[in-house]
Amino acid sequence: MVDLPRPGSAILRRRIVAGLLLIAAILLSLLFLLRSRWTNNWHEIRSVAVLPLESLSSDVSEDYFADGMTDELITDLGQIGALRVISRTSVMPYKRTRKSLPQIARELGVDAVVEGTVLQAGNEVRITAQLIEAPQDRHLWARSYQGDLRDTLTLQNQVARAIAEQIRINLTPEQKSALVSAKAVNPEAYQGYLKGRYFWNMRTQEGSRKAIDYFQDAIAKDPNYAQAYAGLADAFHRSGPPKETYPRSKALAEKALELDSSLSEAHTSLAICLNMFDWDWAGAEREFTRAIKLNPSYATAHQGYAWMLTAEGRNREALDQIRTAETLDPLSISISTDMAEMLIYARRYDEAVRQSRKTLEMDPSRAQAHRELGHAYAQKRAYPEAISEYRIALTLYTDNWDLRAELARVWALAGNRGEAEKTLKDLKDRTKHEFINSAAFAFIYVGLNQTDQVFAFLEKAYEERFYPCVLMDPAFDPIRSDPRFQDLLRRTGLASVPK
Repeated sequence: MVDLPRPGSAILRRRIVAGLLLIAAILLSLLFLLRSRWTNNWHEIRSVAVLPLESLSSDVSEDYFADGMTDELITDLGQIGALRVISRTSVMPYKRTRKSLPQIARELGVDAVVEGTVLQAGNEVRITAQLIEAPQDRHLWARSYQGDLRDTLTLQNQVARAIAEQIRINLTPEQKSALVSAKAVNPEAYQGYLKGRYFWNMRTQEGSRKAIDYFQDAIAKDPNYAQAYAGLADAFHRSGPPKETYPRSKALAEKALELDSSLSEAHTSLAICLNMFDWDWAGAEREFTRAIKLNPSYATAHQGYAWMLTAEGRNREALDQIRTAETLDPLSISISTDMAEMLIYARRYDEAVRQSRKTLEMDPSRAQAHRELGHAYAQKRAYPEAISEYRIALTLYTDNWDLRAELARVWALAGNRGEAEKTLKDLKDRTKHEFINSAAFAFIYVGLNQTDQVFAFLEKAYEERFYPCVLMDPAFDPIRSDPRFQDLLRRTGLASVPK
């Protein structure tokens, strides 16, 4: 008969320990295997596109609400510094698209996409969102949120926080606070704001007029609605002569920030006023950098900052900012044409030609792209090509007198003074009925080599409160060393800017 070890004996204890160690080793091996498989399948997500949310309403006129929800979700996610979020301009072309998600992700250069639906019924709203890892078309997360229309901003913040958790991005305390501190909003004011943004995003004069009406209506219903003031400030930009529009826009942006200092859009709007009208370069830079810190994915802030840097002659920094804007809004024609113009200001004409052609591949009917291509050719002294591009631009945008002035300059440089002088007369006749900025005349006179007239009209432009960035245009290189030109730079504050 075999003697069994007594309980508590050393042999039993050793066998128990050995068994436990074996079990632990097996569990660790399994955990390692599972972790390896997860790591192999997991792709780090550092960029995302929020595709246009689908409206479940049968009324097409309610699309503004779903589009507004898309904008707000983009803004919320854009506050996360470690995440690159594609801007509205580049995602809206995919509304009701039949393209596959992997194809969309490749075109936008993102790791993941967010898609979903919105349903508004009375004062109730339901948002359904799902996060999809794009290359594999793999669903990572999906959830529905429902609540009162007053709590819509809170629902949007919940979606943004959930997405941040799913893609394993650590939020800073400031970002966590921004995604928690949503305020209740008056439902009627909120709908007015969404309609204002809907029409403002059309970027047409008619759209801007409607946007102003809706933003003003939103403010009337909720005088403490900061975002509505920021929207109205944006809508007034370039809606008329600078002396009329910019002071009002600045006051609205300041009111928005008084109500909510965390609005990136309001800081951007104020920066544009300080930059383009007040010529407060240090103040504008402070506001642009604050806007970008609050929402690193706000392409408009990077784009505006790039123009401020261009005005200051800080071309390398300007190109860095406009390229950042392009990564955030890769399908934006505005950003693409601005990049071509900034390359011209940096005297990089061959690159400007290539960039303009890239823009025209995106949209052959874009007058501004033909304009920049003509501008680049003119600086390369390829006058026939420049004239051809300006003519195409004018067939697409017949009432643009800046375009006509630039073409007149090229006519003069090419030796056809008669055409240049004819355009000059036409513009002077037109000023009897409408505002034409005086810098346009300066462009023609510099081509005609009539320096005194150039400065006479630049002085008028100065009195009109023109945007001094025009002085950086290479078209004015022939008179750049003139003391009168240097005096203009000094009076606009640009002469003292460190380059």
